[in-house]
Amino acid sequence: MRTAAVFPGQGAQYVGMGRELADRFAPAREVFARASAALGMDLLALCSDGPEEALRATANTQPAILVTSLACLAALPFEPACAAGLSLGEYTAFVCAGALELEDAVWLVRLRGTYMQEACAGRETMMAAVMGLAPERVQEMCAPHASLGVVEPSNFNSPGQVVIGGETRAVRAALETARALGARRVLPLEVSAPFHTSLMRPAADRLAPVLERTPVRRARFPVFVNVSAAPVQSPEEIRRALLAQVTSPVLWEQSVRAMHAAGVRRFVEVGPGTTLSGMIRRTVAADLYHVEDVASREATAAALDAQPVG
Repeated sequence: MRTAAVFPGQGAQYVGMGRELADRFAPAREVFARASAALGMDLLALCSDGPEEALRATANTQPAILVTSLACLAALPFEPACAAGLSLGEYTAFVCAGALELEDAVWLVRLRGTYMQEACAGRETMMAAVMGLAPERVQEMCAPHASLGVVEPSNFNSPGQVVIGGETRAVRAALETARALGARRVLPLEVSAPFHTSLMRPAADRLAPVLERTPVRRARFPVFVNVSAAPVQSPEEIRRALLAQVTSPVLWEQSVRAMHAAGVRRFVEVGPGTTLSGMIRRTVAADLYHVEDVASREATAAALDAQPVG
């Protein structure tokens, strides 16, 4: 059985995340300590105590989720056959694979969050989930509303769930079209910017030189990347993938299918929440586990001990 580690993205955060494992396991505390020293802020306090408003700020959310996920991994270290991460979770996956240092990654996502937040300052933007339409129908429904502004698919999460983003007028018009086409549900999302759309180009332009000077090593195992759903390992491929994902849709459903096709039959979601597990469950048949607190850590440890991992 081949095991994949998967790491959550923005939206998974909650006040209190990581606290239980940091209290119980010294390696988890060490992850928080290293990341806090790198950023010059107490990330364990932010994750443990909030306040929620501070935790929701994109520049804080991204390093908070990354460090919590890596603390969860430190509490239950294992070597997967491959990995993937949703949006910012891709950075976590590359730390897991040894391609990025924790200290570099936490700074990268802090800057990434800041740049993405500032990319659309002063513009009316939104994102929304569309449920019950095929991906090609969602792409088709966006095109007629381009005259009102940018509106594009941003996340292909699982069968029948696609997220769109862009300028508010265009997105709202596309949602009306989705209803007319028979979408089961449309749900506006509480996010601060239209991530993974072309409106993020200013953020990508600012991030490019930072990524270029960040040390990147060859990954120990393949990471299936958001932009192509393909496995990458070389430093050049990693830099290209991390830069391209800022403005490109997240191909999560396709990544899950690609890992499954490569032989993965067990997914371990490492980090706050179980959103990825739900998406995977709707996409392929596989065993699902997660690590976010002591109880889930113990259950997953027992499962991983039952068979060789990786």
